[in-house]
Amino acid sequence: MPLDLHNLVGYGAAILTTVAFVPQALKSWQTRDLSGVSLPMYSLFTVGVAMWLVYGVMLGSWPIIIGNAITIIFASVVLILKVIHR
Repeated sequence: MPLDLHNLVGYGAAILTTVAFVPQALKSWQTRDLSGVSLPMYSLFTVGVAMWLVYGVMLGSWPIIIGNAITIIFASVVLILKVIHR
């Protein structure tokens, strides 16, 4: 897999968008306070991330696959906590 410009941009985007979910997931896990989290929004978002993951697999695009595989874990943690603690 050559590391050309479009892959570098893809990996950069994957890193930034994935890392963006870490603070929310950690805060949600530690406090169990999800009153500010919208269940419909996080449900739609998690399904969307799953679809991006499938799309990445279909294309064989590692930046899309890796970024969305990790993001779906963090998004799922928040979503599950929201459902459990409502």
